[in-house]
Amino acid sequence: MSNQGLEHVLSLSHGKDSLACLGAIEELGWPLDRIIHVEVWATDTIPADPPPMVEFKTKADAIIKGRWGIEVEHVRSPYSFESRFYTICNGKNEKYRGKITGFPGIIRKWCNSTLKIVPLDKAKRGCISYLGIAADEPNRFHNITEAKKSPLIEAGWTEAHCWEWCEANSLLSPIYTTATRGGCWFCPYQSIQQLRLLRKTYPEYWTLMLMWDNDSPRTFTSDGHTVHDFERRFQLEDEHLLRPDDPAFRWAMLDGELNYMIF
Repeated sequence: MSNQGLEHVLSLSHGKDSLACLGAIEELGWPLDRIIHVEVWATDTIPADPPPMVEFKTKADAIIKGRWGIEVEHVRSPYSFESRFYTICNGKNEKYRGKITGFPGIIRKWCNSTLKIVPLDKAKRGCISYLGIAADEPNRFHNITEAKKSPLIEAGWTEAHCWEWCEANSLLSPIYTTATRGGCWFCPYQSIQQLRLLRKTYPEYWTLMLMWDNDSPRTFTSDGHTVHDFERRFQLEDEHLLRPDDPAFRWAMLDGELNYMIF
C-alpha cells in the first residue's frame, strides 16, 4: 500500500519524548500535518493530569501553535476512568461477571485501551503516525512499522537529547521535577514515591482513590496491594514508625502489630 497522500500525524503525550519529536521532525525535514493529544479524565469533572500538567499543556499548545502553526487537537473517550470503573462486566470470566470493572488488571489494562488507544486510533485512522520512541529505547523498537515511524530514532536523538531540547525550548513538563514519567494521577503502575506525593499534595484525589478501592473487585496493584495498604503504610510513616526508604520494610509487617521503631 502506498503512503502517498496520507496525513502525517504526531501522537502527543506532552512528555519530553513526544514533544522532542517536533524538533527531530524539523531537523529531518519530515512533513507534519496534524498533532493529536488524548485527554483522559478521572471523573466527568476531574482531569487525569495533576493541575501543574494541565497548565503546562495549555502553555505547550500555545508554543506549538506559534512556532509550527498547528493547533493541537484534543480528543477523548466517551468514558472517564470512573464511569468505566463502575461499568458492569459481562465477559467470560465468571469471577468478575456481574461485578463492576474496578481497577485495571495486569493482563487486561482496560484503562490504556479504552481511554487512550481507541479514541486516538479513531482520530488518526489512515495516516503515517509519529511516535516518541527515543534512539536509546531498543526495547520499544518493535512498535515501529511502515505506518508508525519515530523521528527520534531516525535523527539519533536519545532521551537525554530530548530532555535538553525540551528544556531549551521551554517545553519540559513540570512533572519531571518530581517523577521520571508522566501519567494519570490514579495509575496503579506509578512508583510508591509518586503515590506518597499524591497523598500529600492532593488529598482530595487520594480520598477518591480510597473510595474506588472500597468498591473495586480487583486490588489496586497486580501484586495484591490495595490503596488502603498504601494508606496504612503512609500513616505509619507519618507517625515515624516507618522510614519511607527503609529497605527492611516488608508488606507483611502491616499484617500484625507494628510495635517497634524501624529507624
